[in-house]
Amino acid sequence: MQQRKLGKSNLEVSTLGFGAMGMTSQHYGPSGDRKEMIALLRAAVDRGITFFDTAEVYGPYTNEALVGEALEPYRGQVVIATKFGFKLHSDGSPGWVGLDSRPEQIRRVAEASLKRLRVDAIDLLYQHRVDPAVPIEDVAGAVKDLIQEGKVKHFGLSEASANTIRRAHSVQPVTAVQSEYSLWWRRPEETVLPALEELGIGFVPYSPLGKGFLTGKISEKTAFPGMDIRNSIPRFSPEARKANQALVDLLRAIAQSKRSTPAQIALAWLLAQKAWIVPIPGTRKLERLEENIGAVTVELTAEDLQDIEGAASKIAIEGARYTEQVEAMSEV
Repeated sequence: MQQRKLGKSNLEVSTLGFGAMGMTSQHYGPSGDRKEMIALLRAAVDRGITFFDTAEVYGPYTNEALVGEALEPYRGQVVIATKFGFKLHSDGSPGWVGLDSRPEQIRRVAEASLKRLRVDAIDLLYQHRVDPAVPIEDVAGAVKDLIQEGKVKHFGLSEASANTIRRAHSVQPVTAVQSEYSLWWRRPEETVLPALEELGIGFVPYSPLGKGFLTGKISEKTAFPGMDIRNSIPRFSPEARKANQALVDLLRAIAQSKRSTPAQIALAWLLAQKAWIVPIPGTRKLERLEENIGAVTVELTAEDLQDIEGAASKIAIEGARYTEQVEAMSEV
């Protein structure tokens, strides 16, 4: 697989990354079998993926441990990104109770993540959500200290506004920003992507397949397991899914002409936006992994992109992407 550099940094990763969250959380149905998930992560490496995404809050803790065990044989060959920023339940139960990016907390999280990931240094450490109680300059300074100590290699932000990114970047260069971005969530285009291009920062879209909706495998009749996060997201109400099917129909029509799938077109569209964009789709299935990887070879011409833009502009996406509580944590 071809490689991409995240902005002007020296961090080079595979054109497509891998989001591991769903492997150990209930966000998208039951967790996968541990041995099968380890085998899948290693299959991803065998197929050229070198960029893996996890976080302390996923599980919590169990996702980092899974990724650490699976990728230990490839130490030095892969790039692992993880995150700090949520205040977790004291008993280790799923979810969080707030935000916490105090410098002393950042250090505690980083030290623990190093052990779970089985690495000597964290390749890319993101602030998971901006903490309004802690100046971003203090956050950037704390990560800068960890970088100087050799415990972290690169600093990243997630769901941060252009202003916050600039402030952080002035203290410690930001290598990458991770935010939701896809054909059905394009707000980063307004101010974040222009700022990243100006500053030379890479962009890592999460949920590049719209939490599965853009694959074409979900309809208004699809039922999600009780703990599935999509049961609480307005955009996944049956009514919204029915209305938003028009976007999937567009992807399916283009896919037929390219002998590909809607998911591959959605990913190829992202890859065609900027050379410093690296999406991180996640999956628990080998066939979906191979389908996602196939997107890298799908070529969208300037005419294709213009056609997609024209058609997509006529489709009004229904429903909020998150609940109000979760959306309030994002600055994008």
